[in-house]
Amino acid sequence: MLFGATALAATTMFTPAGAQTPQQQRPNILFIVSDDTGLGDLGPYGGGEGRGMQTPNIDRLASQGMMFHSFYAQPSCTPGRAAMQTGRIPNRSGMTTVAFQGQGGGLPAAEWTLGSVLKTGGYKTYFTGKWHLGEADYALPNAQGYDVMKYAGLYHLNAYTYADPTWFPDMPTDLRELFQRVTKGALSGNAGQPPKEDFKINGQYVDTPVIDGREGVVGIPFFDGYVEKAALEFLDDAARTPSTPFYINVNFMKVHQPNLPAPEFQHKSLSKSKYADSVVELDTRIGRILDKLQATGLAQNTLVFYTTDNGAWQDVYPDAGYTPLRGTKGTVREGGNRVPAIAVWPGKIKPNTKSHDLVGGLDLMATFASVAGVKLPENDRANQPIVFDSYDMSPILLGTGKSQRKSWFYFTENELSPGAIRVNNYKFVFNLRGDDGAQTGGLAVDSNLGWKGAEKYVATVPQVFDLWQDPQERYDIFMNNFTERTWMAVLMQEELKKIMETYVKYPPRKLQSFGYTGPMTLSNYERFQWVREELAKGGMNIPMPTGN
Repeated sequence: MLFGATALAATTMFTPAGAQTPQQQRPNILFIVSDDTGLGDLGPYGGGEGRGMQTPNIDRLASQGMMFHSFYAQPSCTPGRAAMQTGRIPNRSGMTTVAFQGQGGGLPAAEWTLGSVLKTGGYKTYFTGKWHLGEADYALPNAQGYDVMKYAGLYHLNAYTYADPTWFPDMPTDLRELFQRVTKGALSGNAGQPPKEDFKINGQYVDTPVIDGREGVVGIPFFDGYVEKAALEFLDDAARTPSTPFYINVNFMKVHQPNLPAPEFQHKSLSKSKYADSVVELDTRIGRILDKLQATGLAQNTLVFYTTDNGAWQDVYPDAGYTPLRGTKGTVREGGNRVPAIAVWPGKIKPNTKSHDLVGGLDLMATFASVAGVKLPENDRANQPIVFDSYDMSPILLGTGKSQRKSWFYFTENELSPGAIRVNNYKFVFNLRGDDGAQTGGLAVDSNLGWKGAEKYVATVPQVFDLWQDPQERYDIFMNNFTERTWMAVLMQEELKKIMETYVKYPPRKLQSFGYTGPMTLSNYERFQWVREELAKGGMNIPMPTGN
C-alpha cells in the first residue's frame, strides 16, 4: 500500500506535428514573465481594483485574448523558469533550484531552450530581465540560444541586498566582502561573446548606471525600468526588418520581495502599499510594451503570452501576492503552483475567451515550436536522446481542439518522485512541505512555511481532492463514503508508470544547487539501488490500496 516513498512522477514526450509554416507567415512571439505574481492579484482574476492595485493594461490584455484558469507553473523561481525554458520537468535538467552567487553552475549546456529551439527555425531571439538559471558562462542566455541578452539579472532580488551593510549590518565583514566580490550585476552580451557587466544592483533608491566612465550601481526600484527600455528598443529594431520573425522573452523582477516600487509608482496604487504599488508598476510597464508593439505595426502578427514563474509567496506577507487557493510558493498545494496566464494573437485567438484546460509552463516549448513550424529535437545539444514534457496548446489557442494533457506532476526541490499528481480533475497528494508551521487563523487549512518547513509523507495512501468541487483542497475524499474516488488511483498509477520508464532511458542531470536535505542513510542508498535495478528490469509494481 505504499504510494509516496517509491512512486516516480511522469509526463510524456510530445513532438508537434503538421506542415511547416512558411517563413514569412510565422508569427512573432512576445513572452512576458513576471515574478511571484499571485493568482488573485490581477484584475482579470478577481484582483485589480478590488484588492487596491489597479491593472488596466493586463485587464486589456485579457479582453483581447484568452485567459487560462488551470495553468500551472512550478513551486518556485528557478524550477518554474527552467520548466518554461526547456519544456522539461526541472529534475531532468537538474534545475530544481540554484546555488548562491559565486558558486557557479546553472542550466546545463546540453539543454534546449525556447531560444535555441526557435533559433533553428530562423527566429531572431532576445532576452532581457531575470534569468535565475545559474551564473556560469555556459548557463547564460547568450549561450543558451539567445542572439542577445540585455540587462540579464542572475539572481532573485534578495541576493542583491546581501552585500549591502544597510540591509544586513550584522553580517561579518569578510562575508560581506565575499558577496561584494562574487555577486554579478546586470549582464549584457551577444551570442558567442563574453558577457559584460552593465552595472551593479543593490537595494537602495539609486540610479547611477555609470560612475566615472565605468559600471555604476542601479537600485532594485529602478531595475525593471531597464528591462522595459531593452524591450522597447528591441521592438523598434525588429520593426526595421518585419520579414524576420522574432522571439523576445521579457522577464520583470516585480513582484518578488523586497518590493521597492520605482519613485514614480510610489503611492500610485489604491492601497498605497509597496506590494500594490509594485503591481501597478508591473502593469504599467507591460502596457508600455504592448503599446510599442502596436505602434510598430508588429502586433497583428505577434503571439503575446504572459504568465508568472510560480504561485504567490504567502509566507512573506505583507510583501507578497494573494491566492484564493491553499498553500504558498514552495509547496505542492494549488496556491504554490496554479498561476495566471493570458495569450493574445490577433485574428487567431478570439477575444474574451477562457480556457479551463489542464496546461502549464512546460507546454510553452511545444506550443511555440508548433506555431513557429519548428520540430522539437530528438537529441539534446550534446547529441544525446532527450525527452520533453511539453504538449502543444495551439489547438486550445485557435479554438480547434482541447488539451492532450491529462495529468500534471508537482515537485519540490529534491524530489524525483512527485509530491503530488493531478489526473483530470482529481489530485493525489503524497508528500507535503512546510506543513509544521503556525496556523494562519480560525479557518486555516494549511501553514505558510513553504519550502522552509519540514517535508513529510502524508500516509501509506495519498490525500485525494476533487479540484472541480474543492479547488482549495479542504476535503480529502480518499475513503469518504459518499464521494470515494479510490478507483482513480488506477489512472494515477498508469501516469506514474510512464515517467518511471523515462527516468531509465533519460536519466536526470546532476542537481545544480546546494542544500541540506537530511542525512544520507544506508537504507536510502539500498532503496535507491533497488529502485534502479527494478526500473532497469522493466518497471515496478505499486500495490493499489484496498481499504482493508
